[in-house]
Amino acid sequence: MDITFQNGTLLLLIAAVVAMISRRLRLPYSVGLVLAGIVLSMAPFAPHVTLTKDLIFTALLPPLLFEGAYYLHWDQLRRDFCPIAVLATFGVAISACVTAAAMHYLAHWQWLSATVFGVLIAATDPVSVIATFKEAKAKGRLLVLIEAESLLNDGTAAVAFAVVIAVAAGQAPTSLQVAFMLLKMIGGGVLCGGAIAWGALLLAGRTNDHLVEITLTTIAAYGSFLLADHFGLSGVLATITAGLVMANFTRFSTISERGTEAVQAFWEYAAFIANSLIFLLIGMRGAGQPFGAVGVAVLVALAAVTVGRAAAVYPLSLLFLRSKLRISTKHQHALVWGGLRGALALALALGLPVEIARKEQIITVSFAVVAFSVFVQGLTMAPLLRTLGELPAPTSIKGNSHNHPPVAHL
Repeated sequence: MDITFQNGTLLLLIAAVVAMISRRLRLPYSVGLVLAGIVLSMAPFAPHVTLTKDLIFTALLPPLLFEGAYYLHWDQLRRDFCPIAVLATFGVAISACVTAAAMHYLAHWQWLSATVFGVLIAATDPVSVIATFKEAKAKGRLLVLIEAESLLNDGTAAVAFAVVIAVAAGQAPTSLQVAFMLLKMIGGGVLCGGAIAWGALLLAGRTNDHLVEITLTTIAAYGSFLLADHFGLSGVLATITAGLVMANFTRFSTISERGTEAVQAFWEYAAFIANSLIFLLIGMRGAGQPFGAVGVAVLVALAAVTVGRAAAVYPLSLLFLRSKLRISTKHQHALVWGGLRGALALALALGLPVEIARKEQIITVSFAVVAFSVFVQGLTMAPLLRTLGELPAPTSIKGNSHNHPPVAHL
């Protein structure tokens, strides 16, 4: 069922308590939330909230994408756009192929089921990636690379996913049709997000009311996603584009100084709420998954996803070895281990058509991969970055008012 007022209030209370405890224990906030969700699922007063594709896509994902894009400055994105684009396209394709092959030959899944899983799990999830890296307080070029890639690689995964689902439905799209789908979903999503953001900016220039300015950014975030999704375009890319346009083309608007501060505070809070609900619900839904029944498939998937990510990052990074865009070996290691999966993969898995063979197994294995991302990669990300010299040694949290959950900004 949908989140009711009572259920939402309880979940927010739990999120606030977990935020305080996680800070005290130096525990990643996402890990604390998933653990809380697992415990909550076994409590007699647990709220009856179902994690569905619609809930993730239409309610929780837009604010996270918009907030992430809003703080991703265009100059930084433009400087490293080539390696980001290569990783977000060819990297996703390589990772999907490696995972699909492993699931077919080692877990003995049918090619269609293996390919569906490989595609939906290939893209790194912007929700998990951004949360983990900002919690770890990563900065500089590494944060730009991994955050921008996680925001952009959904386009490739979405098109590949649509093609695979079309094949499963008995269709056989030609290369021309695939190219058209690519142009429609990615190009159309970008145009849709840009158009709505421009409209919001023009309206924002006609008011000094900070509440109206916040409302216009909210319309841009949700309106771009829902409109693009309605027409079969990439809602994720539409919202990302809207965030980039509204943050980086401010010369075309006259958002007041008070409005700028209010907008930033609002989206920081909105991202905190969305992050909290997503990870709590992942823990609640994941606690009931029959992982033991698909133990072999889970082990194969965990290994395949990790190897697939490495097979994408290391070879593709060689393309820029002798250029100004060279990705250092340390950054490559961080990109591989930082390729987390999360809500996006679960949304695609939960939305699979019933005719897809092994649908329930795909959902269960997807939850297992996400759990691995949260608990293993999430807990070891900060120590890895520290070892690579990307983070300073930990300091006492006393008196530090900026050590808050995963919405710290660039």
